[in-house]
Amino acid sequence: MAETIDDLTINYEEDGTELVKELDKAVLSKGAWTTVVFRYQQWEAAKQAYSKDRYSIRRYKKIGGEYKAQSKFNISSRDQAEKLIAILQEWLKEA
Repeated sequence: MAETIDDLTINYEEDGTELVKELDKAVLSKGAWTTVVFRYQQWEAAKQAYSKDRYSIRRYKKIGGEYKAQSKFNISSRDQAEKLIAILQEWLKEA
């Protein structure tokens, strides 16, 4: 488990293969509840290559001095990310 925000990662390895490779992360909010967005690639065994960039927004709660994952939303494609950005920008203009 992660004790600091810097320790939070989505890297995941199984049987010596890195199945999820974190490329970058940004902290959106800090505190007892922390929100982090990750940029990552996922190993695609059939292609023997990593996927195009994907994104994940994750919420963590600090319990007993450690951050524990509470929820996540994965953005699986560039197209989906661009649509989300466009919607948020439009809503922010209206606010």
